[in-house]
Amino acid sequence: MAEVIPFDQRDGSLWYDGKLVPWKDAKTHVLTHGLHYASCVFEGERLYSGRIYKLKEHTHRLFESARILGIRIPYTEEDISKACIEACETQGFSDAYVRPVVFRGSEMMAVAAQQTKTHVAIAAWQWPSYFDPETKMKGIRLDISEWRRPAPDTAPTQAKAAGLYMICTMSKHNAEAKGYTDAMMLDYRGLVAEATGANIFFVKDGKLHTPIADCFLNGITRQSVMALARARQIPVAERRIEPQELEGFSECFLTGSAAEVTPVSEIGSYRFTPGEISRTLMHDYADDVRREISLVHLGA
Repeated sequence: MAEVIPFDQRDGSLWYDGKLVPWKDAKTHVLTHGLHYASCVFEGERLYSGRIYKLKEHTHRLFESARILGIRIPYTEEDISKACIEACETQGFSDAYVRPVVFRGSEMMAVAAQQTKTHVAIAAWQWPSYFDPETKMKGIRLDISEWRRPAPDTAPTQAKAAGLYMICTMSKHNAEAKGYTDAMMLDYRGLVAEATGANIFFVKDGKLHTPIADCFLNGITRQSVMALARARQIPVAERRIEPQELEGFSECFLTGSAAEVTPVSEIGSYRFTPGEISRTLMHDYADDVRREISLVHLGA
């Protein structure tokens, strides 16, 4: 296994509070509010062939997540989109993972934090696709998590907020300890929700089925894949899915900026055979993200 370089020891520069700074000098105090009270939102984006896929949509969601948490970002959406590009260009990458993060600072250390400064950082690093296409088509194995996605009246479920990922980390660690790659989570009603960091789709009789995103993120990749499916005349049903329905589905796959389109072969005791629809959408998505669009056309 290749040596993993700790993220605080990498080379190059990243964008931090309005300017590029040396990567190893991008430091935050241990008493930062975002660390202690999860007043932090972020995005996960991918740069393909010199273009950040759906950059405008990701930036807009970052601002909406901050708004939901009551955090005011001291830049415009255009500023942040340009900064994302700058963070990639300074590293010399044509393909990369991009992480904008917004968090409250260390001016106040209590639950209330009205006087804290808002910090914004954007880092880009090389992170290849989880698997090559043929390995992907074998499908990954998921456990079923004991943790559930919270109800929308108990947590800001439409924000990509750091605090919502605590149970995702716990679920993924538990799954990996059992030999699985990831875990599927149910929602507060006991219905199928998503994986720990990706949305989920199922196939039955040539039709896609996916849970309604009413207590978890309506992922940008999820929306793209549904559009690609409809362009192929593949019907898409967004609906409530009971766990016992998994027995009747033939295919399953995950979608997300990191996962892209990744077929699933097992969820607990349920089995799936990655097939033509999974393969088609995996390849269609790969084509879509690499369409030739100039970096300067931010909203294209």
